[in-house]
Amino acid sequence: MIDASTIDPATAQEVAGKAKEKGSAMLDAPVSGGVMGAENATLSFMLGGEPVDVERAKPLLSLMGKNIVHCGAVGTGQVAKICNNLVLAISMIGVSEAMNLGVTLGIDPKILAGIFNTSSARCWSSEVYNPVPGVLPNVPSSRGYTGGFGSALMAKDVGLAVAAANAVKAPLPLGGVALQLYNLLGAHGHGGRDFSVVYEFLAAKAHAKNS
Repeated sequence: MIDASTIDPATAQEVAGKAKEKGSAMLDAPVSGGVMGAENATLSFMLGGEPVDVERAKPLLSLMGKNIVHCGAVGTGQVAKICNNLVLAISMIGVSEAMNLGVTLGIDPKILAGIFNTSSARCWSSEVYNPVPGVLPNVPSSRGYTGGFGSALMAKDVGLAVAAANAVKAPLPLGGVALQLYNLLGAHGHGGRDFSVVYEFLAAKAHAKNS
């Protein structure tokens, strides 16, 4: 059995244990790459489980993804996924804040994004998935923040990271703030829109203050 959902590591371990009791093997295999990755079969799979089971799963998963990584024992796939999405959530907020600041101060967003993408601010949230409408084609921000990874889903994943951090007493100051912001997006009706809508939300707030 292969579970490609994103859940907490402890639950993945519990379910795998139940499967083993019934004579079945199970991998936790959370996925990254979003809608574009699924459409292009370029997803990344983070696998937790026994090496022999990982090898059995690779031919199937390779039809959907190009990066299949065995992270370790059952549950480590989920660890990798929630850590990855924690970085993604925080970086998207950082890019959105900086892009909004630049646009508000009068710079063309395409020029600013180009500087980011060739300088130390370069990251996936800017280069591949820029949150400003019109900077990149065929990304959610350029189609009304539709067809991507919903803000509510990002809040769920960051919430998993915060809960896991609390369980092991790992400090997560930026993660906690990111969770609040994505929860705030949901409270304002943006839960079903792509998580890069954080830019629109911040821009609207800045515009309201300057009006």
